[in-house]
Amino acid sequence: MKTFIGFRLPSSFGKCCYFSLFILLSSFSSSYAFYHAAPDNKAISVKTSASSLAAYRLARARAIARKAELKMISLEAFDMFREMQLEDSGLNEKALEYALIGYHHLLKKGILHRTDVLSICDFSQSSRRRRMYVIDLENKKVLVNTYVAHGRRSGGEYARSFSNNPSSHKSSLGFYITEETYFGKHGLSLKIHGLEKGFNDKADRRNIVIHGSRYVGENFLKSNSFNGRSFGCPAIPLGKVDDVIDEIKGGSCLFIYYPEKKYLHSSKILNG
Repeated sequence: MKTFIGFRLPSSFGKCCYFSLFILLSSFSSSYAFYHAAPDNKAISVKTSASSLAAYRLARARAIARKAELKMISLEAFDMFREMQLEDSGLNEKALEYALIGYHHLLKKGILHRTDVLSICDFSQSSRRRRMYVIDLENKKVLVNTYVAHGRRSGGEYARSFSNNPSSHKSSLGFYITEETYFGKHGLSLKIHGLEKGFNDKADRRNIVIHGSRYVGENFLKSNSFNGRSFGCPAIPLGKVDDVIDEIKGGSCLFIYYPEKKYLHSSKILNG
């Protein structure tokens, strides 16, 4: 049987008081209503139920837990960045923090088959820099730090524009999971699967893979102002391709980063 409580409140009753009363009443009845004299002398009726209050409490608890989780990850990134002296290598600290947020999200979802390594392509840096990092999370060390190309239509020395469009010849931001290797026109290559709808989920259709190339690396930079560009693949120097692929193949997390507001605000992986 539903219980209703009704009474008249003074018009000076504040909003905070209403909320406190709302919570208090919820502990006494499974369904209730109250009203007060509004400025225009019309009664305002407010109804709720135990189920809606439970949903509110659950949502609030989840929000608090999420905030605490992000705080812990931020501290983890802060400590790791300094312990591993990653600033010296040029890695953007926010790139590491975002990468760890996504890594932990995928870890909870059970998507990762390899949890020992995390790879980051930091496209906020010049292509003249070694901006790909393969990080050993267990031993807190960088396994590989090398050059990586961005898409030819993403920019020149710096990547500025990104796309998920199959014909764009641009890089795609976001989180990927590494898959199996194969031998193609670029030799040993590694398939990567885009996990973010609207940002990189067409990577398979675009044949976006990790492969080696002569247009990336020290030798290319000797006669060029910046590294060459791909059709969207994160291409790396031929001399490093075996090492990189061996370290990350088989279901590890790869994050391609650039501080693009649309991506950072819309990514479901980053925003829970």
